[in-house]
Amino acid sequence: MAKLTLQQKLGQQLTMTPQLQQAIRLLQMPVLELNSKLLEALESNILLDQKESSEINQEKESEKTIGTSETEHSDWGNSISKDWSGDDQIFDPPDTSYQTLQEHLLWQLQIDNFTPRETAIGETIVNYIDEDGYLSESLETISDSLEESAKFTMIEIKSMLKKIQNLDPLGIGARSPEECISIQLNGLRKNEPGLPLAIKIASNNLEMVGRHDYTNLRRELSVSDNDLNLALTLIRNCHPHPGSAFQINNAEYVEPDVFVRYQDGKWIVELNRTMTPNIFVNQQYAEILNNSSPHSDLSMQLQEARWLVRSLEIRNNTLTRVAITIVEKQIEFLEHGEESMKPMVLRDIAEELNMHESTISRVTTKKYMHTP
Repeated sequence: MAKLTLQQKLGQQLTMTPQLQQAIRLLQMPVLELNSKLLEALESNILLDQKESSEINQEKESEKTIGTSETEHSDWGNSISKDWSGDDQIFDPPDTSYQTLQEHLLWQLQIDNFTPRETAIGETIVNYIDEDGYLSESLETISDSLEESAKFTMIEIKSMLKKIQNLDPLGIGARSPEECISIQLNGLRKNEPGLPLAIKIASNNLEMVGRHDYTNLRRELSVSDNDLNLALTLIRNCHPHPGSAFQINNAEYVEPDVFVRYQDGKWIVELNRTMTPNIFVNQQYAEILNNSSPHSDLSMQLQEARWLVRSLEIRNNTLTRVAITIVEKQIEFLEHGEESMKPMVLRDIAEELNMHESTISRVTTKKYMHTP
């Protein structure tokens, strides 16, 4: 018969506090979900309050950086600035819920570093782009519609058209399907297999592709089936009507969690604070509660309010530190394009910030960074 014995075992186990669980949940939330969570908390907890826009703007004028106590990542390198507050030029993303193609392009003209002359030409060009994304008038017509006294040259107009064609969506403002597809192909990595042949076909043989006349196309180009298939795959992945996505009124748009911009010779990383209410514990109510007889419900609300505010600070600090480290490691990509992107995994960021890989995974999953 088996004997029953009583044994003691010593070990360590990590118990997650409710505050830690809440901090982790907030860390996982993308900005739109976080916004809903905070608005719900503001409605249900009378100890929470929200700062008005004027108060936030006053703080931004005096605020330079926000520290992260003993975990502060102090050395960001010569090209990185941890600037949460920004300045008079702080990035203010528009509401794109029902944005038209023209509005989307004009917004990009406003945020990019175009000169006043370039912007004037660009706005005129945008007015002549149709719903499919093609330029509907000749450059001569565009030239005639510009302010005559400014004496814009055709060289300036052609140069600005090329810059618009490289805005989002890529290939916008093209004058033919051949030009539209070629622009999109030229935006791919230079070492993409089949790219040179794809560009050649897009420029000279796009009609044969439309007719599925692959036998004669292969014979005319003197290429193998494999080479032709690689090129055709790249062409099929291009969008012949880049403006059509903006014809859907109920289209859903990704709201970035982080904005990255280049200003005064340095890269600046900013959290998207426009979507989330700036909450704080109402100290007047908290003092009244502390000076009165204990009330279990209000005491619990005060504790929950403090936890939420602190958890939000942890989320913002962690997200910013991770975003800055990513930008720091990918400066070459930001300045030179996809061909300069460095391989990077969760472990690279975790080791740099002395965090666990699971934390980095929570920070980056379903999060989006808007870069130039």
